[in-house]
Amino acid sequence: MCSEVRRFGVLCVVSGPSGSGKTTLCHRAAAELPGVVYSVSCTTRPPREGEVDHVDYHFLGRGDFEERIGRGEFLEYALVHQKHYYGTLKAEVLEHLRNGRDVVMDLDVQGAAQLRASGDEEIRRSLVDVFILPAGPRELEARIRGRGAMPEEEIHRRLRNAEGEMAHRGAYAYTLVTGDREEDFARFTAILEAERMRSSRLRVAP
Repeated sequence: MCSEVRRFGVLCVVSGPSGSGKTTLCHRAAAELPGVVYSVSCTTRPPREGEVDHVDYHFLGRGDFEERIGRGEFLEYALVHQKHYYGTLKAEVLEHLRNGRDVVMDLDVQGAAQLRASGDEEIRRSLVDVFILPAGPRELEARIRGRGAMPEEEIHRRLRNAEGEMAHRGAYAYTLVTGDREEDFARFTAILEAERMRSSRLRVAP
């Protein structure tokens, strides 16, 4: 009698400085690659124009969010600028992983560190992290400026923040140095494909 091979999903966490293209890679992977879903984060900030609840974010009240923190419902969370909470629901991610679906999510370096330190065996087994590293400071600045008009002060703030974030790239399993966007996506896809074939992810059922 042949055995059935089932696969536990990949939890692919993608980090990188503002303008690196991490969010675009994640959304494209979810849109074009079979079996890949994008993790929808929770936030306490109000929806912006055009944003849809449960699609762009799960929009929660602050009290609801803090109660969920107390119940341990988040894989990771952060209070950004002492103003709004952002976080990832553990149950939602685990449901996808247990059903063999790969989850991609873009997180800052603090969020990625929280996942690495997770006490959940399923999360540790599924986790792979990728840092998106701009090829150089000129490329990063060009990408930031290409995102739309913003004050010079904001551009310089993002560049300073990028230096601090890039200092953490050694903690990641993979570093993808950016270039052509199609090449970036091809290499990102190759990482996912390789991680899917890890023996530790396979479960053989009689």
